[in-house]
Amino acid sequence: MGGKDKVTGYAVVLSRAQLGMDAPEVKVEVNLGKGLPAFQIIGMPETTVREAKDRVRTALINSGLEFPTARITVNLSPAELPKQGARFDLAIALGILAANDQLPLTALNDLECYGELTLDGKVRAVPGMLPSLLQTQRCGRQALVSIENASEASLLRTSIAAGATTLAAAVRHLERREPLPAITPATLLHRPHLAGDMADVRGQQLAKRALVIAASGGHHILFVGPPGTGKTMLAKRMLSIMPPLSEQQALDVAAIQSITGIPFDLQQWRQRPFRSPHHSCSATALVGGGSIPKPGEITLAHRGILFLDELTEMPRHVLDVLREPLESGEVHISRAKQQTTFPACFQLVCALNPSPCGQFDGTLSSARSTPDQIINYLARISGPFLDRIDLQVEVPRQPEALKFQAQDEQVPDEERSTAIAPLVAEAQQAQLERQGCLNSALSVAQIKRFCALKEADHDFLVAAMEKLKLSHRAYHRTLKLARTIADLAEAEHISRAHLAEAMSYRALDVLLNQLREL
Repeated sequence: MGGKDKVTGYAVVLSRAQLGMDAPEVKVEVNLGKGLPAFQIIGMPETTVREAKDRVRTALINSGLEFPTARITVNLSPAELPKQGARFDLAIALGILAANDQLPLTALNDLECYGELTLDGKVRAVPGMLPSLLQTQRCGRQALVSIENASEASLLRTSIAAGATTLAAAVRHLERREPLPAITPATLLHRPHLAGDMADVRGQQLAKRALVIAASGGHHILFVGPPGTGKTMLAKRMLSIMPPLSEQQALDVAAIQSITGIPFDLQQWRQRPFRSPHHSCSATALVGGGSIPKPGEITLAHRGILFLDELTEMPRHVLDVLREPLESGEVHISRAKQQTTFPACFQLVCALNPSPCGQFDGTLSSARSTPDQIINYLARISGPFLDRIDLQVEVPRQPEALKFQAQDEQVPDEERSTAIAPLVAEAQQAQLERQGCLNSALSVAQIKRFCALKEADHDFLVAAMEKLKLSHRAYHRTLKLARTIADLAEAEHISRAHLAEAMSYRALDVLLNQLREL
């Protein structure tokens, strides 16, 4: 029977939902039945999905295609999977056409369709396209998407997607009348991150050394010092000495940007993200959440740096929500309708002033605050949160460094990022070859194996921990830090010197102990 005489029909079009970082398959089943004309969508659709009825009907008519006069039932299977967004519009429209014999059913075999329809029949981009396309590729299928999603589709190393501008063009493509050109893989070149150079920071040798250690082992770091001493500048320069992302890591970062709707820039391929939220941000903005869970800043900083400036100005409960992700490298968000896990393997870089007046530099004569006021100010940071930061580094005022600002003195080459970055890369490569992960990710069993100490060195470390009243977690983190220092020195075993340097990076703990004794 022809399309106008058709009163019954059935078609299935494949698509995918967005569930956190996952893209579960959804079968868009379309049935044309007898009875009064109606159009209903079932299968746990959210409001935007239910509204597809009007978008699809109007887009079909305005594209010069027939909208069947029948009882139309669209089932999004599996029914228990939540569906949101307008990503199913194109699949629903093509399913109606196929069920009405306006499209051959064979044209939809092994094809996944994504796209939002406008009322005049254009196909718009949808967020979260890259995770869906990656899963499409793994299943060995082809995809039909909006041409506006071409930049994400071009990240795949095989050409599996075609980009449509309109619904009519998609139909002509499936009828093989005017095939759409395939979206070809883009030329992906790594460009260095424009994050400045370590040589821009004059003086602060201890802080720069700590930054190299943090970058080499993936350790979290806290800068403590008065305003204007270079804490923020140091944090931003960290990107210039970190190795570029691997191809898989870069795809993971691009997938996160895709589901958040951030346009992907091919110029940033393999560059590590740098997120610097304002200190007034909420816990939900930081870790993610919402009735439909969305990624937060810690997920957007995945494989990169999360920089928290003015740490003591952030609410304590906001900082404490970071405690679990700092340990596990992921964040679990549970809501009544949905439970989602987002990756959050980031490197934390923090900065704070050591007193409310901002002038305290270790001597009370320099401050306008009393010891109790300073202790209460620093107590805004909880002990368990501080316990998860490996390096606490003092960034003091250095008036002598100002003399060099007026002089055109040549910075030694070994202090430039181009000379430091290879050392960091070599240290990381040694760790990956030895244990398969960076030192910051060592398990307890791996610590026993790769961070073994001589008995005298172990006693030295225990005595230092007792003096500073540090926890067992800090003990393990100190061992990991010493292992990184040894790797930078190309030493096979951890020595007393490596332990001593690791223990020297406890500036805030030492400061608090001194204040309590006053």
